Amino acid sequence: MAKQILLKPIITEKANDLAEKLNRYTFVVNSKANKLEVKAAVEKMYNVTVVSVNTANMPGKRRRRSTRSGVFNGMISPYKKAVVTLAEGEEIDFYQNL
Repeated sequence: MAKQILLKPIITEKANDLAEKLNRYTFVVNSKANKLEVKAAVEKMYNVTVVSVNTANMPGKRRRRSTRSGVFNGMISPYKKAVVTLAEGEEIDFYQNL
């Protein structure tokens, strides 16, 4: 069974600015994936040329929310993030299928 490499794109203001200004796109990837696997998965899925891949393991964080019924404690799961730089003139449109 082949593991799924790309889990989802990260769509935030910071990620959108990186995409517009520097042609860099951000994804949540499988925690076991390496840079070569991420590069191959992006090139295959979006038909683009990847110049470089940077990865980071994002730590989990504790969150606390106060409501009328009390205080709820929670946790944001840790994940692996990949920032992919594309070749000049290429882009990825995340909103094409909406």
